[in-house]
Amino acid sequence: MIDQIVRNAPVFLLIAVRCFAMLLSLPLFSMRTVPRMAKVALAGYLAYAVMPKVDFSGYASFLAGNGSFTLDYIFLLAGEALIGIILGFYVTIIFSAFSTAGQFFAFQMGFSASEVYDALSQVENPLMGQYLNLIAMLVFLQTNWLQRLFIKGLAESFHSLDVFKLIAGHVAFTKFMVSGLTSLFEDALIISLPIMGTLCLITVCMGVLSKAAPQMNLLSEGFPIMMLVSFILLTALMPSFIDYFSRAFSVGFGQLESLLVQLSGKGGA
Repeated sequence: MIDQIVRNAPVFLLIAVRCFAMLLSLPLFSMRTVPRMAKVALAGYLAYAVMPKVDFSGYASFLAGNGSFTLDYIFLLAGEALIGIILGFYVTIIFSAFSTAGQFFAFQMGFSASEVYDALSQVENPLMGQYLNLIAMLVFLQTNWLQRLFIKGLAESFHSLDVFKLIAGHVAFTKFMVSGLTSLFEDALIISLPIMGTLCLITVCMGVLSKAAPQMNLLSEGFPIMMLVSFILLTALMPSFIDYFSRAFSVGFGQLESLLVQLSGKGGA
């Protein structure tokens, strides 16, 4: 295998560039706390594992006969990096739905001002958004979606997608990414709707009671009540959340697989 890598070093570099670009935009691996050398080593290991499954014939016309780099090969490297970033970005969109759901009901809970730096999404995120993001990451690792993404999804992407197919199918790919952003808000609203609806009812009840008995000053007691109810609902709904997270990963990767099949020209008319 080592001799094959040495003989096909330009091809190995193409595979490693796509793997490294995907790691740079993939949740968990894109964290600044992960050393850059660790990402390079993991990208090299993934390229080593994927290389036997990649067909080299499509790269032959872009490699010089003497093994030197050409301008076409440089552009091909840039295209592979772009594909890797896009694949990692789509996974990030799936995780962003869970973080956005936490942001939706964190304001009603009274946690909107308690924003902390989220190492997974690398943005300022309310506590509830970061909490759901961490739960989703645990589900992602526990249900072996990470292994499926690296072992199967990454290997299949080399058979079905290259920079030329990406350019030829840019319309379908653009619609796919826009629909992914739309699904982000849809999934976030579905996740947060039970808690948002309950907190809205509590707020209305507090307003009615405080209007009926102003001396009770119930609005000042509303925040601890809403926090307590929110935590109780999170505990009660956590099994449903975990099931929904798992189904969201399944649907998201299924849609990505369908797109790759469509771009590769293997799908039906």
